[in-house]
Order: sequence, then structure tokens, then C-alpha cells
Amino acid sequence: MMSHASSLDEISASYDVKTVDPASVPKILYGHKESIESLVDFEWTQESRVLVLYTGGTIGMVRNERGKLVPIPQELELNIRRFPHMHDEIYSAKRFNSFSNPPLVLPDCKDKCRVVYWVYEYDPLLDSSNMTMDDWIRIAKDIRGVYEMFDGFVVLHGTDTLAYTASALSFMLENLGKPVVITGSQIPIFETRSDGRDNFIGAVIIAGRYTIPEVTVFFNNKLYRGNRTTKVSTGRLQAFDSPNMSPLATAGISIQVDYRSVFHPTCLKKFTVFDSLNRHVGILRIFPSISAETVSAFLQPPMAGAVIQTYGAGNMPSNRTDIIKVLEEATERGVILVNITQCMHGSVDTIYETGEGLVQAGVMAGLDMTPEAALTKLSYVLAKKEWDSDAKKAMMTTNLRGEMTVVNQEDEESRELDVISSIARALHLSSSEDIEHVKELLIPTLFFSAISNADLKRLEEIYRNGIEINLQDASGWTALHMACNEGLTDVVTWLLKHGASVHIRDRLGRTPLSVAIENDHHKVIELLLKTGAHLTESTQKLGEELVTAAGVNNKKRLMSYYLAEADLSNSDPCGRTALHAACTVGSVECVRFLLDANVPTDVRDRTDLTPVMCAEINNNQHLVELIAAHEEINEEVRHSVRH
Repeated sequence: MMSHASSLDEISASYDVKTVDPASVPKILYGHKESIESLVDFEWTQESRVLVLYTGGTIGMVRNERGKLVPIPQELELNIRRFPHMHDEIYSAKRFNSFSNPPLVLPDCKDKCRVVYWVYEYDPLLDSSNMTMDDWIRIAKDIRGVYEMFDGFVVLHGTDTLAYTASALSFMLENLGKPVVITGSQIPIFETRSDGRDNFIGAVIIAGRYTIPEVTVFFNNKLYRGNRTTKVSTGRLQAFDSPNMSPLATAGISIQVDYRSVFHPTCLKKFTVFDSLNRHVGILRIFPSISAETVSAFLQPPMAGAVIQTYGAGNMPSNRTDIIKVLEEATERGVILVNITQCMHGSVDTIYETGEGLVQAGVMAGLDMTPEAALTKLSYVLAKKEWDSDAKKAMMTTNLRGEMTVVNQEDEESRELDVISSIARALHLSSSEDIEHVKELLIPTLFFSAISNADLKRLEEIYRNGIEINLQDASGWTALHMACNEGLTDVVTWLLKHGASVHIRDRLGRTPLSVAIENDHHKVIELLLKTGAHLTESTQKLGEELVTAAGVNNKKRLMSYYLAEADLSNSDPCGRTALHAACTVGSVECVRFLLDANVPTDVRDRTDLTPVMCAEINNNQHLVELIAAHEEINEEVRHSVRH
């Protein structure tokens, strides 16, 4: 079989940003440029695409000439290509025969589409104990840089600080619409006995095939919410746990996902990265007879915020008024203090008198946040310059990314749908198991019916009864696909506010945005773009669609693509642009629209014809004059700018 052993290209150098931590080591990201650049020109209806970012850690180590395990640069991908259960060389060679460095492909799992993945690695590779906040920022920025090119992301990481990185990224990646899975291992991938292979393959499968738009941790066949995860063992394969939350997914014979627990973005905003953190934070663990002087010294400037780990359900010694006074003085200076428990399981509760003093001192309850989540959230919130002190305090007690358990007290949440109750009575069902089974069978049907009828009231009732908002039918359509197809703007808005994904593709590779464009629902297109939707078609496919639309005088379709932020100058396989087609058929309306969009007028197709030549050949002299007038105006504008 063919071996692709060429060295990696430098993708991006170290970012020129203000360093959070002077101890941070500048890094270069390496990968195959040719392979990733071809993404925009390739049709991806058969596969999902995953980017793997390798930061270092045990998972990628190999043995050196002395038999010692070490991280060797640019060896990970080469070794993966030699393992048939991690890379299908036959499929890759056939599908990507035009690539000098084809991507990696997971073997067929007989489930949904193939997963194609790329491995990029940082130089130097780091032991995770050397990770800094600057490294978190770097990873977040690198994801942002190629966000629209991939369906999911995997970060390979050492285990020691993995939970900190997962928690930090969960806050920094705002309005995340795609999976970011972090994994590592206790034993390297390429050892005979290895948890690394299962962790790696599982992470890539989840990132490529499942709609879980969170930062998660996959370890030992369990998928955890990243900011609920903590390291619990140095030697067991079950190295991580999520003490106060069940796994989002469990990998057995099949992968079972608890979609009801998945945290979805619920605001109509695009994905963005918040790339600033405040390092002046810390964790203080209370212990018997701790001195007030120790606490005071810890909270002195430049300390801006601290996580206080107290006993039990958030308790402090009630007779230690000296410590309470120190904490109160700190909060009065503007230091934000958050109270979490020292226990692995459970939450801070203010019902005890020993915890009431902390509340009066201005210390906020962190509920059941892990130390890693509380610390990184504090660092994130404190760096938000647009929030004042009160807003920052409010955000620390707000569930931003599913990092804390907030009990919903609304009684109506537990009400059954009237139709479910009626059917249960008619069938004489009394057990909760039987009623739950009826719900599982009927709610999806009721859900899609409410979508087609634009019944927002019924949708709210169904949602409260536990529907997976991104449920797909046999064709791969979600409720959002259906609403976009019908142009139901209010329903689309409701779905987006309840976490519907704009990135899911049906069996033909169409996203909700593709469906909205096909039906020219302009308001829906604008809503989807506002929420982070983007075109997934190749540049050549877009060129064909644009040429077809202009060739039949379909200005409305051109407007749809314009609103979807398509490049209207894309060409078809013959090198023709939409302007070529419009000039050929004499469409004044389309030519005016394209000129107003400032498409280039001098592009030559494969037969060396420009749009003007196409107009002349087809006796459309009025279009020749229209383009000439447009060029004259543009030249006048350019001249005035120069002078």
C-alpha cells in the first residue's frame, strides 16, 4: 500500500498576542497544507470532517531507540497510517487519489457517513503539566481559524491538566455549534495494551458523527461534559469522572447518547472565541485552624478572584469571625469569591448557619461546580471588560455552559401532554414505564406535526415533555430542515432559541441553510446566518448553482446565495461565472444585481471568453453598455480614492 511520509507544513506560527503567562512556550502548528486547502474545492456529501489537534501527552508517545516512551514530533500521523483499525488506506487512496497527502479515514463502522480526519500537531509537544492559559487561547484560536471547514474537533492532551483545558475551552468557545472532544490516555496508542486507541477512535467518531455542540471529554468509553470533569486516578484507565452529572454518552456495543442532557446554545449569535483570560485567580482550601493571616495574604492584590473550597455543603467554622472579616474585606475591594465544596459529590447549600456567614461576607455559592470549572470560569468572567462588577458576580452564579446544576422549580415542567394522558387512560396504562414508552413512540410524531402546523404553543408543551430538538427522520431531516423548507420564520426562530443545530446534514448532505436557499426563503436565510450557519458546498458546486440560476434569469436565487455570503464570482467546471451566464441569456436584472454585488467583469472562462464577449456574441449590446458604464463608475471611484 501507498505510504505518505512527507513532512508536515507550517500551518501557523505563534500568535502575536499579549502573553497571559510569561512561562508559556510559543508554538508552531504543523499539518499538510495541500490537504486542508483542498477542502473548499471538494464535495463532502459522503463524509464528515474532523480536525485533530495534538498538543502532546502520553496518548501520542512512541518508544525511542532506548525503548523509552517519548513524544516524537511528526510521528503521530505516520504511525496512525500503519494501523488499519485507525485508517482505511484503500478507501483513502480511491477517494482522494488526487491528493499528494490524503487525509486519514476511519474504517467503515456501518453507521451514518465515513469520518475523514486530519492530524495537526503543535511544536513543541507539551507535557500537560506545562500547559498555560496561553495554550488554551492558542487552541481556541486555531479552532476558530478553520471552524467552517470541519464538522467537529478533537484535542489530544495529557491527562494532568486536561480537565482545566476542557473547562476553559467550554467558556472561551462562545455559541459553539459543533463538537469539540478532548481526550488523552494512560497508555500510548501504539502500545500493545492501550486505552489510547479506544479513546482516540471514540473521540473522532463522536466529533464526526454526533450532534453534541459542547466541549466534552471522552475517556474509557464515556463522554463527559468538559466542565463537569475532574481527574480521579493516576493509574486506573478510568482516570476521569463527572461527579455530579451522568455521562452524556456511553460507548458499548453501540454509542448511547443522552441527548436530553446535551447543552445547546440558545441565542441567535454566531460562534466566536473569547481570547482573553485573567490569571490573577486562585483556589484556597479551608482546613482546621487555618490562620486569618494566611487567608489575607492569599487574597492580596493582584488577586482578582478566588475559589474557596469549604467543608461539606459550603460550611465555614462559625466561630472564625476573623476569617469571615478577611473575606468581607476582600469582597469590598472588588475581589470575587466563589464558594464550592471540598467533597467530590454534592453541592454548596446555604441552609446551614455555618455557611450563612460566607453569604453575608459577599461570597457567592458555586453550587456543584468542580474546582477546575470554578477557577476557569472565574478567569473567563473577570476578563470580560464589557461587564461591570455586579454583572460579573451575576454571571458566576449563572449556568453559562452547563457547569452547574440549577433546579427548575416550575411546576408546569412536569405536566404531561394532554394527548399522552388521554391515550394512557384509554389504554389503561398506570405504570410510569408504560407511559414513558408511549411518550417515546408518540412525541416525535407530535413534534414534527406541530412544526408543519407552525403550532408554537404545542411545540412548547412537547419541548417540556422532553423531545430531542435535533431529532432526525429517515431522510436525515431535522425539525429545522422542515421549517426552513416551508419558510416558517417564527418556527425557525423558536427552534434556534431552543438549541436546534444549523450544522446537521441530511442524507444528501444538505444543511438547513441549503434547504432555505433551495426555496429562496430570504428571512430564514438571514436568521440562520445570524446563528452561525455557513455554506458547506464546494466552490465548484456553488459556481454551478450560480451559473444555473443566472442562466434562467433567477435573480431571487442569486439573492439567496448573496444573503448566505456566497462568493458570487465562483465559476463552474467550464470556468463560467454567473455573470457569463446572465450576459449569454440577456438577463438585465441578473446583470444589474451581480454588478451591484461588485463581481469581477474580466474573468475568462475555459474558452477564453469574458462576460462582455458573451453578451456581444449573443447580440446583447445593452449589457455591454451596462457593464462599460459600471466599470467607468468604478474607475472614477478608484481615482477619487487615490487622490
